Amino acid sequence: MADTTGHAKIPTITWAQRNDVVYLTICLEDCKDPAITLTDDKLVFSGKGGTNKELYEITVLFYKEVNPQESKYGVQARNVQFVIRKKETGPYWPQLLKNEKKDEDESDDEVDKNMDLAEPPDEEEDSDDEDLPDLE
Repeated sequence: MADTTGHAKIPTITWAQRNDVVYLTICLEDCKDPAITLTDDKLVFSGKGGTNKELYEITVLFYKEVNPQESKYGVQARNVQFVIRKKETGPYWPQLLKNEKKDEDESDDEVDKNMDLAEPPDEEEDSDDEDLPDLE
């Protein structure tokens, strides 16, 4: 594992899921030979990449247990992609991360941001409909 002296950056992560797998992508260009550890409850990633070859590290504590033996990953030119098998097939996880500390302010902000992003297109469509007769 790389030396963690507080200088490592946190990479951007995207994820999606099915009822049996989690698709996780660590967005880090030109990452060669990253250190990756996948256990039943977490993913630990460390690697150098990006334009300046800086050190990036992250530990992802999963919402529920996964099956590391049936999971796989691939290091690509622009990212590191994971297909992580869930230990239990079932309903979708409400979130990727396990909540060790309940931070209601943070989760409320995320919900508000999502709601704000969803509302403007409706308003724009309504205002566009109203504007059309004015243009004629």
